[in-house]
Amino acid sequence: MNGDFPGGHGLQPGELSEALGISAMPVREAIKRLEALGLVEELPYRGAVVKQLSKAELLHIYAVRKMLETEATRLGAPRVSSRALEDAEDAYARMSRALERDDFAEYLDRDEEILAGIYADSGNPVLLETIRWLWARCRPFKIVGVRAQVANGELSPLLDYQRRLIDAVGARDAAGAERITAESLDAASERIKATLPDEE
Repeated sequence: MNGDFPGGHGLQPGELSEALGISAMPVREAIKRLEALGLVEELPYRGAVVKQLSKAELLHIYAVRKMLETEATRLGAPRVSSRALEDAEDAYARMSRALERDDFAEYLDRDEEILAGIYADSGNPVLLETIRWLWARCRPFKIVGVRAQVANGELSPLLDYQRRLIDAVGARDAAGAERITAESLDAASERIKATLPDEE
């Protein structure tokens, strides 16, 4: 989930359990859960390996995310509570600090916390549940994108959209918030796509 193992890396339960200091059973269960999320695949003669990230999959996932998340923003933005806005401000501050520490997993967790607070007020729990599943499915892509942006030395694209989104939601500007969500997903998709190898 943190992107520590590259695509194609073999996941041997025995080696992993020894490295983690736990029995092989929870490691096997974790590998099955990662396979269900599309992060691991079983290959003939190799067993479980970290799935290679492809541009085609990236574009498919982000197209679906854009459809669902713009709708969740449109529905949730006008209804967001004052408490949810306070929580979003707190998550934004922690997200900024995580970037300063190069803690990409924490950055993404706080980003998703901001979005989930808005989407939860959409009134459709299935919508949020589906979006959360997609977040887990594309976590490796998101880590690649954040790492590339940090390596580029320009952090503002990783913070500006969230700041604008929180401000728009606070102003009850549902149309503006929906537009910012779409722009953010398009920018993230392009940023990640630029880091992935071309496919035949």
